[in-house]
Amino acid sequence: MEKILLTQALVSICMPAYNAAQYILHAIDSVLSQSYQHFELVIVNDGSTDETKSLLDNLNDSRIKIIHTENRGQCAAANLAFRHSTGSLIKFMDADDLLSKDFIELQVKKLAGKTNQIIGASWKRFYKNINDSQPIIRNSVDESKPIDWLVLSMSGKQVMLQCALWLIPRQILEDSGLWDETLSLINDFEFFIRVILHADSISFVDDAIVYYRSGVEKSLSSIKSYEAAKSAFSSIEKGTNNLLKFESSNRVRQVAADSFQNFVFDFYPHFPALISTAEDKVSALGGTKITFPSGGATKFVVGILGWKLTKRIKKILMKNNGAL
Repeated sequence: MEKILLTQALVSICMPAYNAAQYILHAIDSVLSQSYQHFELVIVNDGSTDETKSLLDNLNDSRIKIIHTENRGQCAAANLAFRHSTGSLIKFMDADDLLSKDFIELQVKKLAGKTNQIIGASWKRFYKNINDSQPIIRNSVDESKPIDWLVLSMSGKQVMLQCALWLIPRQILEDSGLWDETLSLINDFEFFIRVILHADSISFVDDAIVYYRSGVEKSLSSIKSYEAAKSAFSSIEKGTNNLLKFESSNRVRQVAADSFQNFVFDFYPHFPALISTAEDKVSALGGTKITFPSGGATKFVVGILGWKLTKRIKKILMKNNGAL
């Protein structure tokens, strides 16, 4: 694949980093080795207490901007990175994920200079090695109206809105607004629904792959505290409200109800007040037909005891093992 000329659009990769010493150099290397070289990488060290700061300070590359700040959370760090960026195209990226070598080049080519379209990508979950047996997840559509893609992707399942998937023209972000700094857990749900709805269309590149690292201890996605649960609920509420404002239809009400039901599945039986409120939302939106996600022995137990009793038993067992 021939290289993109450096005179083309500047892409700003905005990377918040908190206690990311174990993985951040791998993430940075996946950016620096891109076939598309007209980029800047803006890294905000969000008050890390591990070796992240020293690792970043030892870097010597003119394409990298490093900002050290006190700990204010991922959303605040992402917003700060954006404000220090200068590119006409923006990509947010976690400090423990990886990009395929031609990722940015393929997305820039797909965008073809348009300022009203967002470009998505494929993704693969991995735990230790990107060459593990997990499948690559590709989209079933090439180009779509944003509301149609969101409804399709949210119907009966949890939508994947991982931040590095998207190449976003700067003007769309200026119009939509930045990350909601009151949110922590699933902050990408509210943010990307809002951003995507500000585009005229959304398109995908199958061969651009985000390698999404899972199983990281103490990562935001693994936190199940009350504050995290409140953030998840608020993100779902704000995201679905944006959907309903854009299109008040039965299909949108259905995916909104499904989103709240997935919250119930995730957090039950913890935080009863939040669970009750989410269940009220499901009912007010017309109910849901999605079922509790389970497999193997758990699916067998759920079939006998029901999913709520199964989760209550699991909570007791995990508590006895010293977990949440």
